[in-house]
Amino acid sequence: MMVTNINQLDFEQTYSYAEYLTWLFEDRVELHKGKLYKLGSAPGTLHQKTSSNLTGVLCNCFKKNSYNLFSAPFDVRLLDKKKSTNDSEVFTVVQPDLCIICDDNKLDQRGAFGAPDLVIEILSPGNSKKELKYKFDLYEEAGVLEYWIVNPIEKTFFIYVLKNDQFIGLHPLIEEDTITSPLFPQLDFVLEEIFK
Repeated sequence: MMVTNINQLDFEQTYSYAEYLTWLFEDRVELHKGKLYKLGSAPGTLHQKTSSNLTGVLCNCFKKNSYNLFSAPFDVRLLDKKKSTNDSEVFTVVQPDLCIICDDNKLDQRGAFGAPDLVIEILSPGNSKKELKYKFDLYEEAGVLEYWIVNPIEKTFFIYVLKNDQFIGLHPLIEEDTITSPLFPQLDFVLEEIFK
């Protein structure tokens, strides 16, 4: 059956990336362990300003490195414990707000497969539960080395670093603080730069 409308799908069913590739509707969706998750409407102005400012800071900090920086919409296929890259055996596809991938072997024409080194999610009204609970667990299980959660409304910043397969939260940061990434020491900037 050709799927041209998201309403043709059963939100209780489990889907693979192979099925995801066949869908012909314009709604943006993610798969979380095979379960369909519809992304909301386009992010608001504050979200987009924060994303744009972060992109500028990251590009400036990484100008001497050849890391790959991607912004949503960009499909990242997270692999389960079997680490299969077969489309019919991949059940998690996410679109992080920003991600950095150091290993070019994780990239193909459709996006990335395997955990990015750094994932950044920006909270917006309505997506906090997804970023703070569901995606946190997905990124931890997939082996993302560093995960940032940015709250542009509260002007706060949370960094989680993977240690022994679990995220460890560092001290929360506020607008006046300087962030230094544990994974990428060249990422060293005052948070005010992204919240202006």
